[in-house]
Amino acid sequence: MGDQMQFIVEKLNQEPFRKNYNLISFDSLESVQLLQLLSDVLGEIDPKHAVDIREELPEQTAKRMLSLLGILKYKPPGGVSDLSAFRQGLVTGSKPVIHPVLHWLLQRTNELKKRAYLARFLVRLEVPAEFLQDDTVADINKQYEELMEAFKNLHKEYEQLKTSALSTAEIRRDISAMEEEKDQLVKRVERLKKRVETVQNHQRMLEIARQLRLEKEREESLVQQKQEQKSQLFHAEQRLQRAQVQLKEMQHVVADSKPESLMKKLEEEINFNSYLVTEKLPRELESKKTSVYFLQKVVAEPAMTQADLTALESEINEVNAQMNQLIEKRMMKYEPTESKFSMYRQQASIIARKKEAKAEELQAAKEEMSSLERQMQEKTSQAHELEGSEVLTEDEFKQYVNKLRSKSTFYKKKRLEIAEITAEYGILQRTEELLKQRHEAIQQQLQAIEEKKGISGYSYTQEELERVSAVKSEMDEMKGQTLDNMSEMVKKLNAMVAEKKASLAPVIKELRQLRQKCQELSQECGEKKIQYDSCAAGLETNRSALEQEVKGLLEECAQEESNYHYINCMKRTLEVQLQRAKEEMKVYVSPDPQERRRAVREQYTRTILEQENLGKKLREKQKMVRESHGPNMKQMKMWQDFEQLMECKRECFLKQQNQAAIGQVIQEGGKDRLVL
Repeated sequence: MGDQMQFIVEKLNQEPFRKNYNLISFDSLESVQLLQLLSDVLGEIDPKHAVDIREELPEQTAKRMLSLLGILKYKPPGGVSDLSAFRQGLVTGSKPVIHPVLHWLLQRTNELKKRAYLARFLVRLEVPAEFLQDDTVADINKQYEELMEAFKNLHKEYEQLKTSALSTAEIRRDISAMEEEKDQLVKRVERLKKRVETVQNHQRMLEIARQLRLEKEREESLVQQKQEQKSQLFHAEQRLQRAQVQLKEMQHVVADSKPESLMKKLEEEINFNSYLVTEKLPRELESKKTSVYFLQKVVAEPAMTQADLTALESEINEVNAQMNQLIEKRMMKYEPTESKFSMYRQQASIIARKKEAKAEELQAAKEEMSSLERQMQEKTSQAHELEGSEVLTEDEFKQYVNKLRSKSTFYKKKRLEIAEITAEYGILQRTEELLKQRHEAIQQQLQAIEEKKGISGYSYTQEELERVSAVKSEMDEMKGQTLDNMSEMVKKLNAMVAEKKASLAPVIKELRQLRQKCQELSQECGEKKIQYDSCAAGLETNRSALEQEVKGLLEECAQEESNYHYINCMKRTLEVQLQRAKEEMKVYVSPDPQERRRAVREQYTRTILEQENLGKKLREKQKMVRESHGPNMKQMKMWQDFEQLMECKRECFLKQQNQAAIGQVIQEGGKDRLVL
């Protein structure tokens, strides 16, 4: 406990509290000061709780502190295991309750600040299920949950970035590497510039190449836009097909339905809704009101002891026994007319219960259907986000299956063709091998003939020359085509540049006029700005004076409002105390002995009598102890002397036994020597 208080005092004397406490001054704090100190510590963790506890009721203070401690996941120590006792100690400012809370909060202030900050965004608001039936409320709740998940992900990324931040040495290495790459690129650009400067008209060629690159980029962007528009058109056509299918289905349903069936359905729905409004909901509302009335009555009554609970249970048992006796007497007075009415009443009650059960089942089915529809909409939206298209309807699925069947038949045909082509490929491969073998045999024969004639290598040289000449002719043709293409491209680019210049000439003229107009407007704007600044300065001075006046009035209003709230709170507490006094007087004056036993005065009287009897018994016991103290002390002294005497005798006996054993051993040793 001393270490705990020392730690609390050290933390409170540091920033941001700076209380200048010592152990004595901290231990001498009153309950109100302790509660204010706890509120200040909680306000440091969560700024919303930085309030003056004198401006709120003790119950509100305890509720506010308990809610924040619950969010911070504080668990009371073993000595305050009972939550009601902990709450009572927090209301009264008990030191055994406040000190452990302060020690726990000051140990982990930074961690708790983070937890309180996250609780502002992650504590989920519980919306009742009946409110979620409204589409607007459901959509807002869904957006709320999505924003909460997004906040979780962003906070995780933020924490990961904090933990995985690069060190300064790594950043410097990266910067040096990028500077080296930059130098290399600069040198490479300089080399390319020197190489290009030797070419004639290199500036014009560079300009043409730049324009060509821009046109290619524009072409790529146009192609991408075309693809996006195609996909949008495809999705729009799909939506149109689905809408047409739904329209056909609705037309089919409307064509098949008759006015009588529609009227019958509407009448059933109206009857069901009227039953809910006139019978079921008023009955449920009345039962809720009665339960709330009884609960309020129970809350208004003073706290009951175990004796009061046992008395109430005995009264309930007596009333139940009386009810059973009355029911038996009524059963004994059985009359046939009443039996018929009772049978009809029983049947009517059974039918009413069945009706209520069916209405509840129907309402539950409707709620389940609405929830399933919402789930279906969510699943369709998820499928649309994942796959890029909505879920197929039944007709679209049938068309898709038919397409798959046609594709499967087409696939089977192509697979047969591939098998035939594979077989033919095997035959052709074998034929190629045979021809290669025959060609090698002929080549060997030709080489032998050339060796005989003395012109070995003639055929190989001739083939090589023919191949080189063919390659040369192909390269010449390619060069000619390339030069023609380049010349045509240059002509086209020149024509395009001329067209662009011609089209931009009127625009350039308009631009010059607009520039002159812009200069005039900028001068006028400068003059207007000077006028505006002078006017704004005057208005700013007037505004500051008005703000000071409003600030003083607001402070005065806040002071008056705080006084009003304080007086109102004191009035409420006095009214509650007066009401309790009236109830106590009413119970005390009541002729019923059971009611009088519940009075606080009677309870305190019984407690005082019990304590007085207990005090008498304790005084008598104290008197007996004082009278028997002297003889008992003498007897205890005699027993101690007797114990010392017996201990001395035991030690003498042990010494005597040891000496006898040693003498016997010596005698036996002498006998052995004589025998030897």
